[in-house]
Amino acid sequence: MLTSDERHRYQRHLQLPEIGEAGQLQLKAARVLVVGAGGLGCPVLQYLAAAGVGTLGIADADQVEMSNLQRQILFGPAELGQNKAEAAARALLRLNPLVHCEVIPHRVDVASVRELVAQYDVVVDGSDNFPTRYLLNDACVSLNKPLVSGAIYKFEGQVSVFNYQGGPTYRCLFPQPPSAAEAPNCAATGVLGVLPGLVGCAQATETLKVILNLGDILSGRLWLFDALSFQTRTLRFARQPERAALNLDTADPADYAELCRPAATTVAAITPAELQEQLAAEQAPFLLDVRELTEYQTGHLPGAALIPLGTLAQHWQGLPRHYPIVVYCRSGRRSAQAIGLLQQEFGFDNLLNLTGGMLAWQEQAEVQQEEDTETSR
Repeated sequence: MLTSDERHRYQRHLQLPEIGEAGQLQLKAARVLVVGAGGLGCPVLQYLAAAGVGTLGIADADQVEMSNLQRQILFGPAELGQNKAEAAARALLRLNPLVHCEVIPHRVDVASVRELVAQYDVVVDGSDNFPTRYLLNDACVSLNKPLVSGAIYKFEGQVSVFNYQGGPTYRCLFPQPPSAAEAPNCAATGVLGVLPGLVGCAQATETLKVILNLGDILSGRLWLFDALSFQTRTLRFARQPERAALNLDTADPADYAELCRPAATTVAAITPAELQEQLAAEQAPFLLDVRELTEYQTGHLPGAALIPLGTLAQHWQGLPRHYPIVVYCRSGRRSAQAIGLLQQEFGFDNLLNLTGGMLAWQEQAEVQQEEDTETSR
């Protein structure tokens, strides 16, 4: 039964004969896993929570960065540095305290995906990388779960529903992943801020239709949207039995590790202690900070140049090539991405990643200060 609060909140749903109380109870009982609480995940989560989907699983290992705020509408400046899944859950419960959020603040991987997907009725893919897309597809095929997929690139977006009641899977439409050079990279290319809102809303719509078994589901159809022309197209595609048979047990697990990994890209590292020694040398390395401006302003290495990761593809030209560049961020993850971009796209071979980033640098400084204090006593 719906509570009195639920009846008031969902009144406009109850007035629709296609939904009514029975449909709203279906939504209340539904369990939906949303992988990725970024540009696509934010509007998906917001509208599913508002609609009264009873349980929302939110999986994301990333932290909120300043460059996210242009499109990831669940977050504001107060959430900078927080885990996205945790911050999204708090925002959703403010929006609708009648729903339940299950936070998965880590990356979905081969070891965890089967057990995780098994707990939910529908999976929504809001990820931004091909390994995760193929992994989620294979898990949904293995466990017979529908997969609501969305993707964006610059000004274009697409949505489809895979593995729905025996329909085509993601591999039926995209049998081969793109190469590392072909794979779109939002951080390098940019994206129109409202685009993930439009595409995410379409994903939320399809998710509600799947739960309610309502209307014509986007199974076997790929919806394409161009924001510049505001034109849409729908492409039809069929189930390919050999491709559709690929799942967690029959697909090559190496795909998930190797898919779209930049070929021949290695990331050399330097520890905070090693960097401290080099900074005292006659020829100190060039320091490149790829964090956001607000992070840089709160503290940075002396003399470091700031080029945020999201703008690096447009502003790399002034970087030196004839002596070492030490690239750093908060923890070492964004700097590793920056090094991959500079090596693969622009041919740099003089890059070092600061192990542990500013967190490790500050920790070392604290340890050094304690040792100096003890020595002076």
